[in-house]
Amino acid sequence: MGNSLLIIEDDEAFGQELTRHFTGKGWDAEHATTLGEARRRLLDERLEPQVILADMSLPDGNVLDLLEAVRQAKITGEWILLTGYGGVSDSVRALRLGAYDFLEKPCALARLELVVSGARRAAAAQRRLRSESRDRGRRYGVESYIGSSAITRTTREMIGRLAEVPFSALVIGGETGVGKGLVARILHHSGPRADGPMIEVNCAALPRELLESELFGHESGAFTGAKGRHRGYLEQAHEGTLFLDEIAEMDLELQTKLLTVLEDRRVRRLGAEKTVDVDVQVIAASNRNLEQRVRDGDFRSDLYHRLSVFRLDLPPLRERLEDLRQIVPVLVEEYNARSGSRVREIPEAVYERMRAYSWPGNVRELRNVVERAVLLARGERFSIEWMQLGSGLTPSPEDRAGPGVDGDRLTIPLDGSMALDEMDCFIIRTALERSGHNVTAAARALGTTRETLRYRIQKYGLKDHETQGDGVHPPSG
Repeated sequence: MGNSLLIIEDDEAFGQELTRHFTGKGWDAEHATTLGEARRRLLDERLEPQVILADMSLPDGNVLDLLEAVRQAKITGEWILLTGYGGVSDSVRALRLGAYDFLEKPCALARLELVVSGARRAAAAQRRLRSESRDRGRRYGVESYIGSSAITRTTREMIGRLAEVPFSALVIGGETGVGKGLVARILHHSGPRADGPMIEVNCAALPRELLESELFGHESGAFTGAKGRHRGYLEQAHEGTLFLDEIAEMDLELQTKLLTVLEDRRVRRLGAEKTVDVDVQVIAASNRNLEQRVRDGDFRSDLYHRLSVFRLDLPPLRERLEDLRQIVPVLVEEYNARSGSRVREIPEAVYERMRAYSWPGNVRELRNVVERAVLLARGERFSIEWMQLGSGLTPSPEDRAGPGVDGDRLTIPLDGSMALDEMDCFIIRTALERSGHNVTAAARALGTTRETLRYRIQKYGLKDHETQGDGVHPPSG
């Protein structure tokens, strides 16, 4: 669509003058003289001009009523409102409804042209965002949770039902790699908040102090290095969804602050005096048993109950192996497109090998296997040898690939079965055990400081070892 402009002006001479002026500037300009005519074009004929230039007071009503109806109908376009007299209540309402600008008559044509050009750029940006949102909606439809097994059909049906309701909070459980992030995106992009933002936060990836600042925001000077105002993730997710992955790793003090925000629906930035209203749908995920964390005192029971308005547990891949025939071709096509490969044939032996494997890393591990096989394929045939799943027999718990210690060397699997934090925790636990739980010696062996190591000991729940002097000793008895 070109530069489209709808002028709503009851003064016919002035309206025609504006129409001629903007037509001469390359606009596809149309003129409506009454509110009823404008309503018919916008709501009945579904005209979607980039910019609407409207007189506030028309013979048959106030244009703000039309603006409100257009917003409710989700018709795009930037509105510039003209009035012969300033009215505080009207200007406040106009801005609340999202009007681009509010100008008093008379307004010089040069000034008006500048504002209209700015509105056009804003409208173009909004339409790009809307188009990208529709694309994401198609990508993350309920059907993108792929599979035909009974357990997958049941899970997909539950996802579909949840996507239809305006829930305030939800907990997604399941092992590492089962697709909790995918399901969170489906629930957002297929739900009533699809037009709002989705903000994703990995609570295990940020230190406590940084997570607090990022989550709640801060004012300039709130702490050393806070050089400007920062809107936190909760504010950024206003009228949308906040996805808190690995929420079990969140510090107890931050859990308390989060609970307060969810209960009050207001957030206070670090260093701020006033609160900001927030309307956020929260999806929390964890591969840990949150109920057990509550019993152990590591997770607030009131926050858990606030978040678990609904709970959705995703099945591991080993319980839905018959879905492989639907999942694998989709992944092959994805990596074909990324790499320029042409893998078309997936031998039956590939599926037999996959069905015989336990998939400790679930779908994340499956993605790694498919990516490797597609990238290293020499033709159109999916290569079995690059799957690297051992003998193909389902391994016993003792035989499954996992982390290990061989003299002064650590071995860590890179098959998707361990998350980055799990690798980090294993390394630290091993270093502590080999140093007799001496923090100084362990820090020296890891090439880090005692302070950093102590922080990570607490982060990974190794604090059951009592710190005495430079050592971290296991409990007696």
